[in-house]
Amino acid sequence: MQPIFLLGYMGCGKSTLGRNVARFSGLSFIDLDNYIEGRFHKSVRELFDAHGEEGFRDIERRMLHEAAEFENTIIACGGGTPCFHDNMDYMNSKGLTVFLDTSLPKLHTRLMRGRHKRPLIAGKSDEELKSFIVSALESRMPFYSKAKASFKGDLLENESEVSDTARRFISLFNLPLNESN
Repeated sequence: MQPIFLLGYMGCGKSTLGRNVARFSGLSFIDLDNYIEGRFHKSVRELFDAHGEEGFRDIERRMLHEAAEFENTIIACGGGTPCFHDNMDYMNSKGLTVFLDTSLPKLHTRLMRGRHKRPLIAGKSDEELKSFIVSALESRMPFYSKAKASFKGDLLENESEVSDTARRFISLFNLPLNESN
């Protein structure tokens, strides 16, 4: 089976959903940022600092191409992955692209909670964060909208919602369901 690429803005739930879809379906899961960090033995932030955004995006593109060769895999892409180089067209040619469409209030709440872990937004006030999200989504939607499918990412707040949402995703996209989970 060709890979499934989860796309969307930071905080939309790509890693949470992808990890749980993999758990219930038996697919492999790759978080692209973690994959990059494992291959380069540096954090994404360190790679950004050492190579600049352009250098990082080149690394990201190469690692995307590498990960896309795996079968039976669900890949949670970085929020900016689809927006650089030919990444969106490439992912569409290699497998199923799914935009995880999460409402602005959910994104804002999730990113307020976890902003200390994300250097790009760590110092922003709540209002600055909301404006930042709106602006970023506006610039990224032309890329996200090229996904072959869209899936709602609002219901990923607790274990029950995550399980139900992962099972809905599996059903919608006709993935295998591992009955033991």
